[in-house]
Amino acid sequence: MRAVNSRATYGWVAVLLHWLLALWLLALFALGWWMVELDYYSAWYQRAPWWHKGLGVLATLLMLLRYIWRLANPLPDHEPGIPAYQASLALWGQRLFYVLVFALALSGYLIVTARGESLSVLDWFVLPATLSVVQQEDVAGWAHKYLAWGFMVMVLLHTVAALRHHFVVGDKTLLKILGRK
Repeated sequence: MRAVNSRATYGWVAVLLHWLLALWLLALFALGWWMVELDYYSAWYQRAPWWHKGLGVLATLLMLLRYIWRLANPLPDHEPGIPAYQASLALWGQRLFYVLVFALALSGYLIVTARGESLSVLDWFVLPATLSVVQQEDVAGWAHKYLAWGFMVMVLLHTVAALRHHFVVGDKTLLKILGRK
């Protein structure tokens, strides 16, 4: 398999970034959902957010890499017979995924730095606090929650569309992101 995309399929770099980020972002959602239910006496009360923040920043950097790779590589052609509205929906869906992930990252950063404290990323490096306004933590927390749920709705729609293309329509749309022709 080639590293770069072709007109027929995605290259191994795009395939790897897609599936790695898919699993990583789903794990971050699950971790976030679980950690907000922890009480103060839980052994994971401090540790879970530490992991969530650090892995969230790294996922954002990986998503930035994916975006740069996407700009440098053409998308494979749509399958013959795909209606124009479906091709347009696919394109806008991909764009919405990028917007949601970067908005999640920004809102998460604003939650953590709302009190003027920097964000330590797994004790590897630190992101400084750059903004602190009244009710920043509350507004960013609300946004982070609903952006995360919006992301999960998009994941569901994306999955249903991919499975529909594979099992109902019978085209090779799903096979492309698996790196197959």
